[in-house]
Amino acid sequence: MRAVRWSILDRALVRAGQRPDEALRETVAFARQVDGLGFHRFWVAEHHGVPGVAGSAPTVLAAAVASATRRVRVGTGGVMLPNHRPLVVAEQFGVLEALFPGRIDMGLGRSVGFVGPVRRALGVEKDAADRFGEQITELLGHFEGSGPVRALPAEGLRVPPFVLAVGSGASVAAAHGLPLVMAHLSDEDRMLAAIDRYRTEFVPGAYAERPYVIVAVNAAVAATAAEAAVLQVPEAWATVHSRTRGVFAPLEPPGDVLARDMTERERGYFEQARAGQLHGDEAGMTRALARLVTRTGADELLVTLNTHGTEGRLDSTRRLARLAGLPGADAPAGR
Repeated sequence: MRAVRWSILDRALVRAGQRPDEALRETVAFARQVDGLGFHRFWVAEHHGVPGVAGSAPTVLAAAVASATRRVRVGTGGVMLPNHRPLVVAEQFGVLEALFPGRIDMGLGRSVGFVGPVRRALGVEKDAADRFGEQITELLGHFEGSGPVRALPAEGLRVPPFVLAVGSGASVAAAHGLPLVMAHLSDEDRMLAAIDRYRTEFVPGAYAERPYVIVAVNAAVAATAAEAAVLQVPEAWATVHSRTRGVFAPLEPPGDVLARDMTERERGYFEQARAGQLHGDEAGMTRALARLVTRTGADELLVTLNTHGTEGRLDSTRRLARLAGLPGADAPAGR
């Protein structure tokens, strides 16, 4: 467990009754606490037109996080490259690296807008994702100085790139010789097959000499397994809402969700969402996460937890730091 790196992903989810600006400020405050606990990275994500998600501009949010922290690496999990021109992405990360040298990561995904109106507003269609590999080549070329125009201040800087495994992402990461971020799936066999394919196809390059696997996992730790399970209920229900109504809604209190009379279809989606989550007390989660590391051969775990209250998430993160043996686990967070 102490041989792997431990990192945090915060998607800036909005709680019911909360304004998006409040959620963004909570993300920055949480990053400061994570920094004090000794985690390796703190990443933010990109979503557009989603009522339950405030994080629409990850490089802007990353700048705020980097300004508020001292040690933790800051990055994106990720910037959805099909939504942007590679030149602009290179310039944005170049600015981040110039301002916060040695602390910036560039996580890249191939997803496009979830619904048609969002895709049209962004000026892309579903087939934009098909050019993901070409876009990565173009983006990295800007840092290497081989682009058709000079991408300043990115040119000559080194910002570590990572590829999020969505669809063919594992093969794209392998072909470009880049680290892979793989989401933990309830169907672990499918997840392991993608990781094996990545390792088999990996071509060493300028950014990585060997395969590097980060497993992103939704995990909660509490005094008891039952308390930890409750922490994950709000996000599971928001996922159900998105599957049945087309909108990822703000997080509701877990008691409200559990008291809901779900339809058979909703219950099926709810149980499906819960199947991909890990939860337990510290001893149980030590075993569960150690098993995940052993099965995947992960070099790093990227942990996410979104719940209705901030106290439960911070307590879970402190417990996670303790079981991981991080240097700040027993020190006051947010110093």
